[in-house]
Amino acid sequence: MQMKIGELAQATDTAVETIRFYEREALLPAPERANNNYRSYGPGHVERLTFIRHCRSLDMALDEIRSLLRFKDSPENNCAGVNELLDNHIGHVAQRIRQLRVLERVLKTLRDQCTEVDAAASCGILKELSTEAPALLAKGTGRRHVHGTH
Repeated sequence: MQMKIGELAQATDTAVETIRFYEREALLPAPERANNNYRSYGPGHVERLTFIRHCRSLDMALDEIRSLLRFKDSPENNCAGVNELLDNHIGHVAQRIRQLRVLERVLKTLRDQCTEVDAAASCGILKELSTEAPALLAKGTGRRHVHGTH
């Protein structure tokens, strides 16, 4: 069964622009073109796009998904790399959870800066946000990027 991009989008609950993005990123193979030059997608596209969407729902980065797709495309290969990739991703998620807990504490501390409704000019939250860098945030969460999280 062949389908147009809109039908693929509907079948996988994916925006058309997202499908085109995955094609540009070479995660989704380019479809054949029908006589009218419309993209023509098949069941393999649905399966692959579903796989990609599931990985994205697990917050996997595009490079992680590429690696998993290479394993999926070579089913005879050993899957130790899949386990390693997932173990690394679990580590990144754990690190992000720790950072989010620190962020939550910082936000609660910030919220405590303004306990009464008053003029915005006296708002402790706005004053604190106007400082160069909130001390707790600079200590706890840092501004480092966690590799592999998007």
